Amino acid sequence: MKIEQLLQHHGIAENPFAQEDATTDHVFQKSLGLPRADSAGNGADPRNNGVPLTTHHPAWDKIFSNPRNPATAVVFGEKGSGKTAIRLQIVAELRDHNASHPDSKAFVIEYDDFNPFLDCFQERVGKLRASSDRVLRHWRLWDHMDAILSLGVSKLIHCVVGGGRRDDASGEPIDVKQLAALPHEQKRDLLMLAALYDHTLDVATPARWEQLRRKLRFGTWRANWDWWAALAVTLLTAGALLYSESLRKTTGLWGLLPIPLAWLPWACRQARLLWTSWRVSRQIRVIEHHPNVLRRLLAKFSRQDLLGQPIPARDRSDDRYELLKKFQEILKSLGYSNVVVIVDRVDEPHLINGSPERMRDFIWPMFDNKFLKHPGLALKLLLPDDLVYYLDRESKEFYERSRLDKQNLVRSLDWTGEALYDVASDRLAACALDPDKRPSVRDLFDETVDQRELVNVFAGLRVPRHLFKFLHRLLVDHCSHYTDDQPQWKINHETLSRTLALYHRDLAAYDKGAGTG
Repeated sequence: MKIEQLLQHHGIAENPFAQEDATTDHVFQKSLGLPRADSAGNGADPRNNGVPLTTHHPAWDKIFSNPRNPATAVVFGEKGSGKTAIRLQIVAELRDHNASHPDSKAFVIEYDDFNPFLDCFQERVGKLRASSDRVLRHWRLWDHMDAILSLGVSKLIHCVVGGGRRDDASGEPIDVKQLAALPHEQKRDLLMLAALYDHTLDVATPARWEQLRRKLRFGTWRANWDWWAALAVTLLTAGALLYSESLRKTTGLWGLLPIPLAWLPWACRQARLLWTSWRVSRQIRVIEHHPNVLRRLLAKFSRQDLLGQPIPARDRSDDRYELLKKFQEILKSLGYSNVVVIVDRVDEPHLINGSPERMRDFIWPMFDNKFLKHPGLALKLLLPDDLVYYLDRESKEFYERSRLDKQNLVRSLDWTGEALYDVASDRLAACALDPDKRPSVRDLFDETVDQRELVNVFAGLRVPRHLFKFLHRLLVDHCSHYTDDQPQWKINHETLSRTLALYHRDLAAYDKGAGTG
């Protein structure tokens, strides 16, 4: 007997429990309003019946807060408890909010792919310290701020240079006319942020910066006055010496002295900019900077534009806070009143590789109340529960610095049996052949299995991932005991008990680190 036969008999188009990761779960993706291509890649899936997955974790309101004034949340949950699903739900909710509230949009930064930043950081720091454990001990708060600014600035510039393409995470296209209407100071700030933090492999950095400059209509001719003046002196001196033999005889080689003197101010300025660029390349450790390329970009700003501006050339966070404020002011002028940073998948980077100690070294610098409560910035930290062990053993100074009592702390993403029952029923409804007929989990079982027993069984599975694995294994086990000629449309109590006992054995091995679950 095939699983498809059983599901179609109950009015279900596809197996809703086949996927275990929210990022590749098409049932979950289509519930968030994301288009899904069919197997031939020809557009929307005809089985998308438009039924949303309405089940949220009981702590959803505390985690998500109000999109008009989002707040920081620190969440700990075991693997499979739905942290990535919460991240995708937050992005989808904010996208819908932005579409309906253009005056108070939220700019979303998904800080969940750490490998590029950690690779660059390891290359800088790891030359002296080969051990991965020791490398992450040198990660600081400003490294996180540099990474977040790089993601945010690159995302904004990609939308601008791309002609205001639709920004899926934020929900609304960025109006290029608004960019042209920015005051001179904010145009300068955006170009400065682009020089420091824009990072892409698609286009060379100087070419992309120049594209942005043209979009902003920002003139740079005043910054090169010393070059033009030196060139003019060089041409006049050379012309005078070339056409006046008496002058050449009178002055000799001293006649060439005005040329190096004319180029001296330009050379001194370029040397200072190169020194600054080299210091920036040493201090921004999460993205690669070529000092000479950065020098060329900084040289296009006039002295007045660079005077007193924060440059991240020191081992401190003060400059980063100032740059973050400038980035927020630019976004406010573009209609974004808040910035939401979602941190997820902390255990996945190869440099961390699931180690709780390395996760602690990587995340702990972020626990600074000044950063977590920065005005207009909301961080959603979706962290593995392995870190709770270290959290409970921290010092008084750590708690005073982090003030986790003010950060919407969720110590555990616990799921009740009733909540998991609703999750399973919602997924069945999302895959229903007829949207008006919502199949329930209870419909798959015969009369020997009541709803209360199913709720108790689901409670023992703890998290959605284990629930989906178990239900998929249960469907396979049931169908494997019947033929296509003599199908059995209901799962009996014996099959449920047998499959549950085997799954609990595997789950116990997984909890001990000796199995895959």
